[in-house]
Amino acid sequence: LCNCSAVGSASGECNSTTGQCPCREGYTGLRCETCAQGFFPDPDVQHRCHPCGCSPAGSLSAQCDSSGKCQCKVGVTDLKCDRCSDGYYRFNETTCEPCRCNNHSKTCNSSTGICLHCQGNTEGNHCELCKEGFYRSTHPAHSCHRCPCSTVASTGTCRIHHGESAPRCDKCKTGYTGPNCNRCDNGYYNSDSICVTCKCNGNVDPAQLPSVCQPDSGECIGCLYHTAGFHCERCEDGYIRDPNGTNCTKKEATLGPETGEFTTSAPNATKATSFSTAVTNSTLSPTTIQMLFPMSSSDNSTSAFADVSWTQFNIIILTVIIIVVVLLMGFVGAVYMYREYQNRKLNAPFWTIELKEDNISFSSYHDSIPNADVSGLLEDDGNEVAPNGQLTLTTPMHNYKA
Repeated sequence: LCNCSAVGSASGECNSTTGQCPCREGYTGLRCETCAQGFFPDPDVQHRCHPCGCSPAGSLSAQCDSSGKCQCKVGVTDLKCDRCSDGYYRFNETTCEPCRCNNHSKTCNSSTGICLHCQGNTEGNHCELCKEGFYRSTHPAHSCHRCPCSTVASTGTCRIHHGESAPRCDKCKTGYTGPNCNRCDNGYYNSDSICVTCKCNGNVDPAQLPSVCQPDSGECIGCLYHTAGFHCERCEDGYIRDPNGTNCTKKEATLGPETGEFTTSAPNATKATSFSTAVTNSTLSPTTIQMLFPMSSSDNSTSAFADVSWTQFNIIILTVIIIVVVLLMGFVGAVYMYREYQNRKLNAPFWTIELKEDNISFSSYHDSIPNADVSGLLEDDGNEVAPNGQLTLTTPMHNYKA
């Protein structure tokens, strides 16, 4: 009897000499009861064989095991050896190539080769770039370190330039400077680790100085236009704000309060006269100053008086005061002499003559000379007795009869 397999044999007849049954594809053996090379038995149906289907490019042979798994080449995986293993990509007719991720990833897309899950702060198709905010160092090779650049003071990115070992920040923000953007630029100062604009009220020149204010405190340096103060906010000594409140102009001279009292007395005077003069708090106007002190104008100065030093000004004021005092003393003396003259004129002596039958008596009165001597008032030669008994008083200017 042939006894051929009903599943693997093409017919029930066999060779009369050898007994070989005609086998179907995928079956072999004398009775076609086993699976041929490249086929594996079906686990559910006995004596049934299925093709292995191993990839010719990815497998070492067309044979597979009883479970249908093919024997794959290096870098190839899957049941039929038709997919690249992790760490390999671009399956082709020959083999899978290792992923090129610069040792920063072990996996990549099996078709495109783009690296997946880059490590060590790297990015890019092959993990060849450092992430933003990191730079590639040569020690160790190709490792990425964080940039020493604050995102407050710069863009946060940096790089190592040719011939240098330390990184430089790519771009500093306004107000910051230095390789790592960690210093305040000219015109700025450090205020609680933040660079703030110097507040100098426009009274400094950034082109003339390396810094317009102290980098630590913000105090302005080199105030211009006759200004002074921490922020050049006020005028320096001897200068005041102009009416517009912008520029500082030289201060005009002002006279402070001064008071003087002068008393003059004369000998034998019954009354003393005193005079006082005072200069009150007042500011002389430019017109008054020009009347007292002539000025000359020029294109380079507002007045000649503005150039007079304070010492010279004080000397001039003292001289004027002395002159005024002398004039007042002269005036007081003249008034005193005039009043004395009036007193003497009013107090001139006068006489009273009493006529009696036998004689003539004289009396005199003077306010200031109560005991005046009148003995010489009537001279013998100047007095005559008229024939009718009248007394004639003869003076150089008048004749009196009684």
